[in-house]
Amino acid sequence: MTLTFTPLHPLFVAEASAVSLRDTTDERTLAEIRAGMDRYAILVFRNQAFTDEEESAFAQRFDGELHTKPGAAAISKSRLAAYGISDISNVDADGELMEQADRKRLYSLANRLWHADASFQAPAGRYSLLHARVLPPSGGDTQFADLRAAYDALDNEMKAQLEGLTCHHSIAYSRQTLGFEFSAEELDKLKGAYHPLVRTLPRAGRKTLYIASHAARIMEMSLPEGRLLLWELMQHAVQPQFVYTHKWQDGDLVIWDNRCTMHRATAFKDVQHRRELRRVTTLDLEERPAA
Repeated sequence: MTLTFTPLHPLFVAEASAVSLRDTTDERTLAEIRAGMDRYAILVFRNQAFTDEEESAFAQRFDGELHTKPGAAAISKSRLAAYGISDISNVDADGELMEQADRKRLYSLANRLWHADASFQAPAGRYSLLHARVLPPSGGDTQFADLRAAYDALDNEMKAQLEGLTCHHSIAYSRQTLGFEFSAEELDKLKGAYHPLVRTLPRAGRKTLYIASHAARIMEMSLPEGRLLLWELMQHAVQPQFVYTHKWQDGDLVIWDNRCTMHRATAFKDVQHRRELRRVTTLDLEERPAA
């Protein structure tokens, strides 16, 4: 069976034809998905029925090693045991809705800032796979921005200015912009990582911005000048023409490329309604050869 992809946005994002990913093991189909990711950067798969273990296993078949230490690990332990699975939810360790002042809830509010998963680590994240398990009656959409198209839209003078620049990415920085406070022990676990401001995607061959709310400074510039430039680039990258809003349906699995997209959660009544999703993120290691 050959997969087909239906675009959901003029620039990026496509919905895949029907397939059961937990049962997908053949290299031909996996290669088709990788090629779809090179083209669209984000793929939507409907009606997926995963356990945590099945989602983890599929992600490993698709792209290899998984991130096992998300930023939240610095402040709390996950209630989930499956390898590489992150708990993207508003429930506590006992499975109850978090209280308004729950520290983990306050930490998670920063997910509503534009970001790329694991850009604050080395190696960073390549693909994230997010599966909808329990959805609120309204709200809780996820927005995505195409950083390839945003780079293409820059003028030549700006493109030349950005070449060779390096950013320090820190999840502590993005949380601190909202006033979240860390202990000295927690900060010691969150040193951050350094990445180029402009990247070239090896298989697709396209240049892309690599920015996020985690981007704390540009190493080759003064702190104020670098932050102003990052702010200007962020404002540019999230203009409406570069943004897709995903309205979740039960069983959706969305895969996105963290190297060339940003995303953010949107608000919902999180102290009244449950929202439970499971995410795995693969390590950005050596590139697979083109299919």
